[in-house]
Amino acid sequence: MPGHFEPLPGGGAAVALDDVEISIIRSLAVQLLELIGPGPGADAPEDPLAELFAEGPSEPPADPVLRRLFPDAYGDPEQAPASPAEAEERRAHSAEFRRYTENDLRAGKRESALGVIRSLDALTPAGEGGAVLKLTPQESRQWLGALNDLRLAIGARLEITDEDDTDLLYRLPDEDPRKPMVLAYLWLGGLQETLVSTLMP
Repeated sequence: MPGHFEPLPGGGAAVALDDVEISIIRSLAVQLLELIGPGPGADAPEDPLAELFAEGPSEPPADPVLRRLFPDAYGDPEQAPASPAEAEERRAHSAEFRRYTENDLRAGKRESALGVIRSLDALTPAGEGGAVLKLTPQESRQWLGALNDLRLAIGARLEITDEDDTDLLYRLPDEDPRKPMVLAYLWLGGLQETLVSTLMP
């Protein structure tokens, strides 16, 4: 079980994490929460109707990490539009989609990151340091979403755009300042992959 998730009888998953691993995941999840932000109406009294009809932003975020987490819904960014009219149409459709969906997407990502933090904070330390994290099927799906978001965020900071970039990461020299971030990216990928396998029928 060390270093990777294993399925639990009856559903769910478990992984043994040492104190450093727990601290790293928790810190990354907190940073992700700070980046995503508190959400609309966080400082105002709760009004379910206002939240229901609240519109999100219509423009893509300026931060490259947030652009990766909340990409445009219309048009392949790698594919140039056929005409200025098509480019304008894509922008209009993307703006409308973003306005009505981004708040919900942010709320979902916030809830997943909070779920990770809560489950780590609830761990009972083992005798030799660290603990065994046991997740229900629902918590496993929440963790899967959060791990994916964390990898997207780190990948954006590392400017990873395709598989070739990932291959280059393995060959970075130890003195490269990006090395700790690369190691976290690869480690989270391993956790994510083994967690996916526990959710397969």
